[in-house]
Amino acid sequence: MIERIVVLVLDENKWLTIAMLLSIIAVIVLVSRQHRQSLSLRLKILEAMNLFYGCLIGIMSFGHLLAVSVKASQGTLQGSLWILYPLGLVLAIPAWWLVFLVRQFVKEEECWKTRMVALNAWLGFCLLALGLHNWPLAMPAALNIAYQFHSRRTVGWAIVTVEIVAIFALFIGSLVFFASGQSFEQFRGIE
Repeated sequence: MIERIVVLVLDENKWLTIAMLLSIIAVIVLVSRQHRQSLSLRLKILEAMNLFYGCLIGIMSFGHLLAVSVKASQGTLQGSLWILYPLGLVLAIPAWWLVFLVRQFVKEEECWKTRMVALNAWLGFCLLALGLHNWPLAMPAALNIAYQFHSRRTVGWAIVTVEIVAIFALFIGSLVFFASGQSFEQFRGIE
């Protein structure tokens, strides 16, 4: 039983799909609770976008940290623990901070606006710094920032539409990756 759990934790092709499903569930719960709130539609959408992104990156970075910890304890870690662990923390801490900050943001938008932009920018830049192949994971950060500063209704709906299409495409890609059973390197043809 424990071996099956270890295999599941170390199976990188499942983390993106699981993270996306859990993030979608978090947004569905949020939306079901939002109808009782007297927030503007703009703030409700911004809250949902940031919650989804924070959960997605937070869960994936948690998976990274968990896999690094398991591999280190098994003695099968390829790479330095002193590099791989901070790499996960650099994404995990701001991602979960974004999740917990989003509630405060919608209550006091002006006080938290700069911090929300900074967290999204940090996550997006860190993902891109880890490799340009991460652009699909970094793009929602840019869209969250753009939505926060939009001033025209049509621009706002265009940003939301692009984000929904991008998330849907990423989800379909995660399902294909999930079904392949391959490592990321094998899937991308790197190995």
